[in-house]
Amino acid sequence: MSDNNDTPAPQAPLLNRLAGKAWALATGGLGIAFVLGVIFWGGFNTAMEWTNTEAFCISCHEMRDNVYVEYRNTIHYQNRTGVRATCPDCHVPKEWTPKIIRKIQASNELFHKMLGSIDTPEKFNAKRAVLAEHEWARMKRNDSQECRNCHNFVSMDYAEQNRRSAVAHQEGFNNKLTCIDCHKGVAHTLPAVEQNIGAPKVAPAAVPPAGPASPAASR
Repeated sequence: MSDNNDTPAPQAPLLNRLAGKAWALATGGLGIAFVLGVIFWGGFNTAMEWTNTEAFCISCHEMRDNVYVEYRNTIHYQNRTGVRATCPDCHVPKEWTPKIIRKIQASNELFHKMLGSIDTPEKFNAKRAVLAEHEWARMKRNDSQECRNCHNFVSMDYAEQNRRSAVAHQEGFNNKLTCIDCHKGVAHTLPAVEQNIGAPKVAPAAVPPAGPASPAASR
């Protein structure tokens, strides 16, 4: 008869040690990944917020010496209430996905910054109509979302508006128009282009075709 005491010792302690090490490595790896994720997200979000400031927008002289000068003479810059609509309020969507798409599109503007496409007042004004058409088209596509973050048809008190504005806004609402259909040139000098509102413009400027590489499409 065999002796049961000669049976090899169970491997449970070894397996337990290996499992403990594997668990420690896994939890340690997850912890490191979490910390790195927080650092990455914090850096990414900080960069996003920094590029959404007026100071960043006018850090290049093309914006500071042209459209920013014009904007400072409008009610969006200074008014009796002290409420200011800054560059990103009008030109950068607040919603996450449209904002990321707009940031990706801005890489084209950085490319033209390096090329010097609008680095003089003469170059900028030669491109003004094309740049404006780009931004008007963007705002038309998104139903003037940046405007409606502050102004909304359903929140308007038409009794407090002058008669012309009250009629125009109600007609616009009924005809499904968007803000940019009528309110072009509210913050920057309006190019001499036909807007198709009011009296027809005499000899409006012809807007040259805008190719995919047009500079500074957000201005």
